[in-house]
Amino acid sequence: MDQEKIGKFIASLRKDKKLTQEQLAEKLGVTDKSVSRWENGKCLPDVSLYKDLCNILGITLNDFFAGEKIKEEQFKEQADNNLFNALENSSFTLKEKIKYYGDKWDKEHFLELTIEMFVIVFFIIYGFIKDNGIQFIFMIVGFSCGIWENNRKKAYIERNAYKQMHNKR
Repeated sequence: MDQEKIGKFIASLRKDKKLTQEQLAEKLGVTDKSVSRWENGKCLPDVSLYKDLCNILGITLNDFFAGEKIKEEQFKEQADNNLFNALENSSFTLKEKIKYYGDKWDKEHFLELTIEMFVIVFFIIYGFIKDNGIQFIFMIVGFSCGIWENNRKKAYIERNAYKQMHNKR
């Protein structure tokens, strides 16, 4: 997100609507100094103001984040870019990102993990019933699969949660 571009866009739209900074501020319940800071690119409005600000200025949220009116044929691409930028610049902590991607991985791999667990447990129980010594092989296989799945999950989390940190460097 380019704060300066967004700020200039807000100022331009406000002027097109023939509103002063004070009038816009009054409609949003903020000070005219807040509007001035937005327009100068020093900060962005609070998220709670986005909907009302967009309604007053006659734009979509995608237009707002892009800092310009988006042409219809560019809408989907720009919407994806805006969503990615919003997530990248969100105030999620690393701990929250790790939890989010960990939960997402669990949901995406639930069936696979459940089947794997049942197969391993079945063979361990079968091994004890037959008392043929193979239960220990399946315990080792199960333990190894657990380590392998855990490493896959950690790699997935690292690729997704940490990549934004690496891209900012």
